[in-house]
Amino acid sequence: MSRTGSDLADRLRLARTEGVGPVTYRRLLDRYKTPAAALEALPGLARAAGRPDKPIPSLAMIEDEIAGTERLGGQFLMPHMPSYPPLLALLPDPPPALAVLGSVDRLADRSVAIVGGRNASLNGQRLAAHMSAALGGEGITVVSGMARGIDAAAHEAVLAAGGCTVAAVAGGLDHPYPPQHVDLQARIAVSGAVVTEAPLGTEPQARHFPRRNRIIAGLALGVVVVEAACHSGSLITARLALEAGREVFAVPGSPLDPRCQGSNDLIRQGAQLTETIGDILAHLPRGPEDFTANRRPPQLFDHLAEELPMSPFEASEIRASVLQLLSPAPTSVDDLLRHCQFTSQAALLAALLDLELGGVIESLPGNRVALIAQQQGG
Repeated sequence: MSRTGSDLADRLRLARTEGVGPVTYRRLLDRYKTPAAALEALPGLARAAGRPDKPIPSLAMIEDEIAGTERLGGQFLMPHMPSYPPLLALLPDPPPALAVLGSVDRLADRSVAIVGGRNASLNGQRLAAHMSAALGGEGITVVSGMARGIDAAAHEAVLAAGGCTVAAVAGGLDHPYPPQHVDLQARIAVSGAVVTEAPLGTEPQARHFPRRNRIIAGLALGVVVVEAACHSGSLITARLALEAGREVFAVPGSPLDPRCQGSNDLIRQGAQLTETIGDILAHLPRGPEDFTANRRPPQLFDHLAEELPMSPFEASEIRASVLQLLSPAPTSVDDLLRHCQFTSQAALLAALLDLELGGVIESLPGNRVALIAQQQGG
């Protein structure tokens, strides 16, 4: 057994494996029951799909990450743990590994996210600060992304008012971003929490921010958007919140200010027009119990708990037949079943699961699958 505990280390190795995203992580554990068994199966799945083995982080690398996180005062949360944030667990793709600095209990608080532009106006920042402090006074935790502008104004105001705030960040816990918010991150961790999906040592890049936005939306009962321009990352957070069944609020702004065009458009699309925290509290869900109807629907392959009794040759033949029928355009699984000469739906679904875990296909809403574009003709 490793010095950090074999189960935690194995789960983190699986979560950190290239190509194993949140959905694939869950399906691997559904199928193989333990992270150790899933790690053992990964090379075979890649070979069966005709792809190179997925590079799995070594145990030593993962133990170093765990030890480094603990030295910072942090810890890891994973979906199987009772302390995993309950609202985040309701997402169809909850992050398989969260590094947390501060109090994990704060991640279960009744929370509202306040997000907006980095180049926010002074009035926008004042409004975000006022709402944040008022929400804190109501015992509501404020979630944001620790960026410049609206995010920083929200965090600072609730801290000054003696309330609680949570920051979801795009990089590792050891790389506060922007760098001038080192002190802000430290202060948030004292009374609240800082959380990230990124491994220790990760310097934030543009591709990391949508994952951070998903955490912001997932931790909150609702998201308030203040001064978001068109194509703003805050609009991504709002969309993710809507997809998760959360409430979306938007503060109206001047039609002459391009920094408000995105948030104004949210109102046109049905977001709650928000001028005071009364507008928020009047429409805020009570807690996770209000989202039971929005739990993820059964996924395409979830019921395949056990391996089907078929030979490697039979399984390979079925996978080859499926690949001939697929393209990057989505295809209905029902259509595949009608066009394949398989004796059972279970055989088809097992083949599709192997191909998905091998990184060759992806499952899509509406019981459809598609060949990942780079695999076409491969």
